[in-house]
Amino acid sequence: MMNRTSPCTCPDSMHVFLESTACSTFLDAALRVYEAIKPGCPYSCFGVLVGRMHGDSARIERVEFGRNVRATDSAARAEFAESIVPSFGTAYENPHRGWWCDSTDLLRIMRDAELDGLDILGSIHLHPDWHNIDSLGGGPPLSEHPTRMDTYVFVNTGWPVNLICYLERRNCNMYHSWAAWTPHPADHSNPRCHALPVRLALPAHARHNGQPATARHMEVP
Repeated sequence: MMNRTSPCTCPDSMHVFLESTACSTFLDAALRVYEAIKPGCPYSCFGVLVGRMHGDSARIERVEFGRNVRATDSAARAEFAESIVPSFGTAYENPHRGWWCDSTDLLRIMRDAELDGLDILGSIHLHPDWHNIDSLGGGPPLSEHPTRMDTYVFVNTGWPVNLICYLERRNCNMYHSWAAWTPHPADHSNPRCHALPVRLALPAHARHNGQPATARHMEVP
């Protein structure tokens, strides 16, 4: 969950371009959180997307983090008790489930972005393979798709870009997938989101210093 901000407008055909540094910043944090997750403790990882809008393109240049006050802020506690738990189930009574960004941290992120000529474009959060970690209480499998709760949050915050990073452990390896969502302007009694195309930038070391690849680079040992 996030503090509400003024909604941004964006074209329906918007594409999201995620820079490699922003991607790695979030993945590093998400992996640390993932390793701490255990049954009964679905720790969250949430970030704010900072970047620029260019026509129908949203370029995400960095991810910023704030403190989670979901269990301590009076407005957050009231929102969960009065709206979220009745609407989405008792699983959200767990103080480790959900996120509410500290308002002073959000203001700091906004001011720092403005100093660099950037804007807050939206949010990013982790979906772990919770159904594998807590097989007794995990509920339906998560993925890079939004839950009903996610859709509620995206519509209420009004930010145009909301990324979900899904992490799953398979055969001792970690795998990740990404998806971007934008709230659809509809009746709040029936909130909906639309998927946005996501483009992930190659890491700098994979770009061959701007030189085109040759046959030597593509040889199979």
